[in-house]
Amino acid sequence: MERGRYEETIMSIALATTWEDRLHDLGNIPASRVRTNPAPGTATIDDVTRLRNTERRLYELVDGTLVEKSMGWQESLIAGILLHWLHSYLDAQPLGVATGADGMTRLFGDTVRGPDVAFVAWDRMPDGQIPTDAIPDLVPNFVIEVLSTSNTYAEMSRKRREYFHAGVQLLWMVDHRDRTVTVFRSAQEATVFSEDKIIDGGNVLPGWQVNIAELFSRLNRN
Repeated sequence: MERGRYEETIMSIALATTWEDRLHDLGNIPASRVRTNPAPGTATIDDVTRLRNTERRLYELVDGTLVEKSMGWQESLIAGILLHWLHSYLDAQPLGVATGADGMTRLFGDTVRGPDVAFVAWDRMPDGQIPTDAIPDLVPNFVIEVLSTSNTYAEMSRKRREYFHAGVQLLWMVDHRDRTVTVFRSAQEATVFSEDKIIDGGNVLPGWQVNIAELFSRLNRN
């Protein structure tokens, strides 16, 4: 879908008139994850920053609505391991920088997402420098989302489309419940890998590999 048409669609979604419509448009997420103050449809990027600073709570901004980031303890552990491994790779191959779930970024318009893990190459940085804005206009090359129990299929499908529309090149969706990683190279092209596989960063992160069995073994006590 062309950028203009996509953003017109996002704008029409933002005009949801009922609570049920809004939850549907957000991906049928639990109502408990939607903040009602400020009122859904009226929130801004400044609200995302303010609440992170004052309440230490992470919200994404979708259709002018604050949606709380969903991440449990095990999901945080998995994301932390992947971020650690990615940092180790980037120490040897300084292609860019990696951030965690609190590294919120503005993908387009007023859509703010906070991938559980993200990589941004130097050539996407403003003037090749680390941005100083709390929520920069910065599209990652690579993102990882670790699925939580309150994430719905529709929610993650919408995220996937947004990421690739904005310019993300590679997306991993990690499901620790069935111990799989789904690798997306476009919004439609997906491959599901199980524990007996090793996945890699492709052209985005050449030579970086993750052994899926080793990743999920961290959830077991040796």
